[in-house]
Amino acid sequence: MELTDTLKAFIEEGQDWERKPTTVKGVSIIRLPATRNRAASLAIDFNPIGDTGLPMKKKGIMIMNAHELAAFRAIFTNEKVDSLMRALEEVLPDRKVALKSAKSDVVQI
Repeated sequence: MELTDTLKAFIEEGQDWERKPTTVKGVSIIRLPATRNRAASLAIDFNPIGDTGLPMKKKGIMIMNAHELAAFRAIFTNEKVDSLMRALEEVLPDRKVALKSAKSDVVQI
């Protein structure tokens, strides 16, 4: 099944807020429910996988279009953000990582 066919089937048959993992680790597809102003839609959720093989955050970053993706890319590649992160790491203590199990239904990209 082609990617666009898979996504069309997911938006038509998926449950509200259902999440499907993809073959790219840390990237999943979320089906967003319909509202009064728009039909049901899909978003890409970015939540990198940590050393334990599990998502690093409870919630990832949800991107709905190419404009949003470009805006986040610009922020993430800004050198000032790197400097800020290094300063935060000097100030904050290390955090422990919790373990959870992974799902098996994967969207092929």
